[in-house]
Amino acid sequence: MKATRDYADEDVGNIVLLEHVNVQVPDQAMATLFYVVGLGFTRDPYLTVGLENMWINVGEQQFHLPTRSAQVVPGQIGVVVPDLDLLQGRLKAVQDRLAGSRFAWSVEDDSVSVTCPWGNHFRCYAPAPRFGDMSLGMPFVEFQVKAGAAKGIARFYQEVMRAPSQIEADNGGDAAAQTIEINDLKVYVEQ
Repeated sequence: MKATRDYADEDVGNIVLLEHVNVQVPDQAMATLFYVVGLGFTRDPYLTVGLENMWINVGEQQFHLPTRSAQVVPGQIGVVVPDLDLLQGRLKAVQDRLAGSRFAWSVEDDSVSVTCPWGNHFRCYAPAPRFGDMSLGMPFVEFQVKAGAAKGIARFYQEVMRAPSQIEADNGGDAAAQTIEINDLKVYVEQ
């Protein structure tokens, strides 16, 4: 008998998965150098293949990169890559061509910290049990928001997305760093 996969196990309330992140970039050639050559992701060969937008595949997720003025996510984007050593080799290979931009990278304890040419921060991890069976993908996007915003964010997920959520405050109180737990998905809010 053929086993079937129960996709409901992956549901987070009314949320199935993190599908894509839209980030505006001013230069498609530089975006290709960073996302494809440097990070090792692939350009979607079927959708949005023009010069004004590109979709970059990262496992089951994507970056949508329309050409406009640079957009910087206030926080960090987590990605899982199959091999951190190979990632470092690719980053070394593109660093001279990205000189003069905000591109930077460093090896941390359990990850590689990477800043894109426009200032977006990525935390790159090797596959690990905390990411389930993900060997390539985007397990989280972490936002830094103003003090007091966590309650409104949690309410949005409860009311609009119909996803159960709760707030866990570090050091007690609304002014401290907080984690919004949306079912099994945790959204970290640094205030």
